[in-house]
Amino acid sequence: MYETTNGKLTFHSVEHAAQAAGIALAKLPYTLKIIIESLLRNAQTLNMSDDECILLLQRIAAREAIDIPILPTRVIMQDASGVPALVDLVTLREQLARDGVDPATVNPVIPVALVIDHSVQVDTFGHADAFAENVAQEYARNEERYTFLKWAQQAFQNVAIVPPANGIIHQVNIEYLTHVVATNDRGIAHPELVIGTDSHTTMVNALGVLGWGVGGIEAEAAMMGVATSMTLPKVVGVKLIGELQTGVTATDIALTITETLRKANVVGKFVEYFGDVHALSVPDRATIANMAPEYGATCGFFPVDDATLAFLRLTGKDDDTVARVKAYCQTQHLLYDATTEPTYEQVITIDLRQIEPSVAGPKRPQDRLALSAVKEQFEQTNKEVIVRGETLTDGSVVIAAITSCTNTSNPYNMIAAGILAKRAVEQGLTVNKTIQTSLAPGSKVVTSYLTKAGLLPYLEQLGFYITGYGCSVCVGNTGELAQDVSEAITNESLSVAAVLSGNRNFEGRIHRLVKSNYLASPPLVIAYALAGTMHIDLTSEPIAYDTTGQTVYLRDLWPTNDEVEAVIADTVTRTLFTEAYDGVLQGDAAWQALPYEATQTFTWNPQSTYFKPSPFFEHDTSAQQINNARVLLKLGDSITTDHISPVGHIEEHSATGHYLKQIGVAYEHFNSYGARRGNFEALVRGTFAHPRLQNALSTEQGGYTRHIPSSEQLTVYDASQRYRETNTPLIVLAGKEYGTGSARDWAAKGTYLLGVKAVIAESFERIHRSNLAMMGIIPLQFEHGESAQTYALTGEETFTIVLPDTLQPKQTVQAAIIRPNGDALTISLHLRLDTQLEIDLYKQRGIFQAIYAARKQHALNY
Repeated sequence: MYETTNGKLTFHSVEHAAQAAGIALAKLPYTLKIIIESLLRNAQTLNMSDDECILLLQRIAAREAIDIPILPTRVIMQDASGVPALVDLVTLREQLARDGVDPATVNPVIPVALVIDHSVQVDTFGHADAFAENVAQEYARNEERYTFLKWAQQAFQNVAIVPPANGIIHQVNIEYLTHVVATNDRGIAHPELVIGTDSHTTMVNALGVLGWGVGGIEAEAAMMGVATSMTLPKVVGVKLIGELQTGVTATDIALTITETLRKANVVGKFVEYFGDVHALSVPDRATIANMAPEYGATCGFFPVDDATLAFLRLTGKDDDTVARVKAYCQTQHLLYDATTEPTYEQVITIDLRQIEPSVAGPKRPQDRLALSAVKEQFEQTNKEVIVRGETLTDGSVVIAAITSCTNTSNPYNMIAAGILAKRAVEQGLTVNKTIQTSLAPGSKVVTSYLTKAGLLPYLEQLGFYITGYGCSVCVGNTGELAQDVSEAITNESLSVAAVLSGNRNFEGRIHRLVKSNYLASPPLVIAYALAGTMHIDLTSEPIAYDTTGQTVYLRDLWPTNDEVEAVIADTVTRTLFTEAYDGVLQGDAAWQALPYEATQTFTWNPQSTYFKPSPFFEHDTSAQQINNARVLLKLGDSITTDHISPVGHIEEHSATGHYLKQIGVAYEHFNSYGARRGNFEALVRGTFAHPRLQNALSTEQGGYTRHIPSSEQLTVYDASQRYRETNTPLIVLAGKEYGTGSARDWAAKGTYLLGVKAVIAESFERIHRSNLAMMGIIPLQFEHGESAQTYALTGEETFTIVLPDTLQPKQTVQAAIIRPNGDALTISLHLRLDTQLEIDLYKQRGIFQAIYAARKQHALNY
């Protein structure tokens, strides 16, 4: 039942409301039904009358490009993005306390779960003690951060922390946190609508839960009960037909879909799967849904069906929960109906029978390669060096990582890898000692069923010992290669490779010395590790030789579908899930031993190098007009949030490195950018500091630019400070797909603190565009087909952005440009403030000022 204002119509269900609006519910995509349900349930909060609800439903059914307010039911975070979000929340609580508001009343208004998974690094590997040693190193590096999180768990209501060494956020989400249908404090059942501070939140779409990644900025707004908004997305239907061939995994499907949907340009759209979805298990669906950010979609949604209900039972949900999910979805037309095809904006067909084993690389997840084509990526060269008795050359594999929730959440992938390892060991095959091998599952369930199946020892014999339960290599927490391997790569300028079962392989992300990075299924990770090189055609060339000198091919090691399914049936049981998550919030002995103060406000340590109060609630007195702005950076296509805000290694001679040394931090204690997100001084200096960044205003690769008036080359941070001294506003020029990659709020926060007022690009990735808008930075887009090259812009010009007094979403604005020789031109740009809320936030100078004002008013009202 949806309760509206007194004396007006009460909608008992989505169907009831649809009847009142005169729309055909059965033909609506499932994702839009969930959006409608959310709007109806929150009508009072959103101050919507019944007539307004009906009109909004009609406009949604007509697929009009309208703004829709979003109020999620819960938020999930990982530690890298969760720590800065909580730092902001702590600062807000203190700011309101100074205004006379009881700090104990400043809490998230919806459940928030934070899973610590982004901090473990592969410091050691290839031996039985690797896991224990890596966890010990993790605690040693992050004790201050973890103490802060433990304090936050007791200080804030509605915040649950999953301690380290328990798994990866998205795998924990589908195996433990998700209930699909929840009930609110009035006992009303509703579907979960989840947002997460990680782009791969979409993994939960496999269970029929609508969810997507946002920056921490949007998550903080949701936590405080402030609605965000989005333009109603177009919904693309992806029709699956047929069944997979032997030897093909869900990874291969995900990589094929990523390639196909990127070409179809589904950026910012909802994707729904239908057709022969019964051919895919829920873990298969999870692998595909997880990679929605890679194909650019806001979500990759699979409706609830019998397989969903079976998965909920398997993962430990009780009978009442499963029954509620089924009954609710039946009543609200959310249970998958194969006989009725919703009306989609576009339908793309994927024939599962045509999918072949694949990898993706060397720099982007959408660049799929059939196995037979991988060898062509590397030319045979004469560069060779012997290390540890092994030959290293171009194409040699130096990192082989079974990692990431994308693939370790899938028992088929992991069991197949285990069987392949068993057969390899039985034939006497080994992995080169020059390869960093790691196994970092997304939950302890994986270790349990690999152990139960008797397969873990074979993985270990090939060097794939458990190194941690966290994202590790997938997020660049690869640690250091062995010194002799690093020296060989550097001295011989080798173009070596990493192969990982992750979802991201952007340039410089996995390891700074590794230029080529390939995404692959877990069994293929092992196959390439056995081969020792990417310069091989695994479909026709021998992978190795056995103890008798006989050739061994990949086909000799690969298990059949029936073999894998038989092992899964015997080993993957409900008990494994209930045991893995029993008492998960209590943590291990190291977590329990962390001290904390039972206070409502945080005691800041002025000597801390990890934590400083957030600067974003300070009143911004700078001018909003963008007059005579200078270009801070001129960038090309596919600039990722990794380029804008790195998470990995802090270089000793970077701006952040100099800052840390100045405040007394030794190089060996720098930790990573991701670990230091609670200190804005470190992160603003790290903005645009990626070592592979190509900036046309700099002759040096990395975080450098040219200060135009003086022509002096400086770090990006130092140049921004020089411009600040003269009150010069800044802009960034960029190409296509600006901000692709992770949902990283610091990519927008750091840009804001550098003094950037606008970003002009050919196109934007959804999450980063939204984050820029929420920080009060104007995203501007060139007219279709135009670019900086169209106007011969060098980045040496000055820009004045002419904003009308009455701003409208997506309107055309003018940029008046003065070239260095004094010539003037005016160009038209699309304002990518896409909704009225984004316009309003810009006028309020961003989301943080809006949150502060809203919470202060809320406190005054009560």
